[in-house]
Amino acid sequence: MANVNKVWFVGAGPGDPDLITVKGRDLIARADAILFAGSLVSEAATRWAKEGCVIADSKGMTLEQIVGWLIEQAQQSKTVIRLQTGDPGLYGALIEMVQPLDEAGIETGVVPGVSSAMASAAAGVESLTLPEITQTVILTRMEGRTLMPEGESLQELAKHHCTLCVFLSITLLKKVQQALLDAGWSKDAPILVVHKASWPGEEKIIRGTVADIHDKCKAEKINSQAIIIASPTIGARQWTDLKKSRLYDADFSHRFRHADKQIEKG
Repeated sequence: MANVNKVWFVGAGPGDPDLITVKGRDLIARADAILFAGSLVSEAATRWAKEGCVIADSKGMTLEQIVGWLIEQAQQSKTVIRLQTGDPGLYGALIEMVQPLDEAGIETGVVPGVSSAMASAAAGVESLTLPEITQTVILTRMEGRTLMPEGESLQELAKHHCTLCVFLSITLLKKVQQALLDAGWSKDAPILVVHKASWPGEEKIIRGTVADIHDKCKAEKINSQAIIIASPTIGARQWTDLKKSRLYDADFSHRFRHADKQIEKG
């Protein structure tokens, strides 16, 4: 059972209400108050709420108003939920909201959610990692009003030539293009952009290259809620020469399967 006077930060997932976790759904079902981020979270995610649950939309609220609402409800209710897009720990202002709750003596908990980066890869049927291609995924953003720490500019990160999932940057796509070029990426390097990944009836998938992705997104009027994925793995579904995972090789032993000795000898 949920604790008295506890605020849960629940990841609603990328958009499709069915992508919320079972734990998140169950908490919604017994919540006394829910504050959802209406600019990013579908109201359908509150459909499991019980009758009488107080439900409010935070899209017009400041941070102080959000925290004030959570504290007020927690002082009156048993279970309060802050329903956030994707995962609360990723670009979710989690700590900024938790600190005042700590000061007010209100217990908090976090339920992780499916990130839009993962939903975007799924929408495009892409793998963010491939054997001998890249084993590293960087989740980042282009510098805008929020400054990037030293050493974390997109150009510097892009020099690793691994998978880059770029959040909150679709309006800065020209700068993303330039950062990739300055880091040595080819103009022909494939780029995947997904708008509203998993949102029923609203998802858009745009494929292009470093050179033309901006023009393609402009033509589709993509200017918000989009993930940019730059990766050497994009398009691997069509490759004829694909390095296979050693995990499933018949000649590879692990604790659940012994290698085929005949293959090893061969």
